[in-house]
Amino acid sequence: MAPRSDGSSSNGGWGPADRGAPQRGTLMMIGGNEDKAGSQAILREFARRAGNGRLLVITLASEEPEWQWRTYSALFAGFGLRDVAHIRAGTREELQDPKCLQLMDGCSAVFFTGGDQLRITTKLGGTQLYTRIRALYKEQGGIIGGTSAGAAAMGQMMLMSPEVEGSEKHKIGRAFIMARGLGFIRDMVIDQHFAQRARIERLLGAMAENPGVLGVGIDEDTAIIVNGKRFDVIGSGAVYVADGSQISYTNATESLADRTMCLFNVRLHVLGNGTTFDMAERQPYAGEMLREGTVHAPTAG
Repeated sequence: MAPRSDGSSSNGGWGPADRGAPQRGTLMMIGGNEDKAGSQAILREFARRAGNGRLLVITLASEEPEWQWRTYSALFAGFGLRDVAHIRAGTREELQDPKCLQLMDGCSAVFFTGGDQLRITTKLGGTQLYTRIRALYKEQGGIIGGTSAGAAAMGQMMLMSPEVEGSEKHKIGRAFIMARGLGFIRDMVIDQHFAQRARIERLLGAMAENPGVLGVGIDEDTAIIVNGKRFDVIGSGAVYVADGSQISYTNATESLADRTMCLFNVRLHVLGNGTTFDMAERQPYAGEMLREGTVHAPTAG
């Protein structure tokens, strides 16, 4: 999609990129289907980091926004958060209502629920509400979280399945398509429900076409917490990090309709609960390595 003259894209992009600008806040990206009945560790951690300000639950991605709102508002209230508010909207016009912007006053955290990530970007991108959310993360030290589609939308580019609605869904020529995301984090493509939906093919395909970015696949009930140049893993599943910077050959520029994708020298790391990934050095660290002092912990700045 071509950029418009105001710096946003035709799908409602976020505006000019601020490459190199420090981020004061935190991102939490959840692979979907996080535990809501047992230990609830991931959502509890998000609530803890939300602090005493308002938590804004945004259900733009969902076809069942009221059900999502009832579910998450009850959970967050149970964790002790006293000010939890809701934004839902069927159109971009609804998000221009001044009442939506007023909900950002005193806000310390935003949480995007699951559904269809394209609904998030097409409704929110380029709006004043988006600008306020971006400022909360980049300038005010707030936390932005998202589960499933809410996680996938956070990158500069986002992965989607190329499914066409009709009498039955069918794929059109390739395992994935890419669209512009919200741009909260650069040089990373996020995929979710990763092992559960066997999405390794589309993540590696994205790396073949964009070898300079990190591909991060997040299992269900698993999350990454991004602070500065590192992210930490929590949850019961795994996080798969594909690094394409050393790719020596790919047939991504050839037609793949009748052939298998070919990719040489891609690095793949598998991280579990308590591990850390340094995005600047592209290096994983195990928790016990940090505790024993065999490596230096990557800095958060």
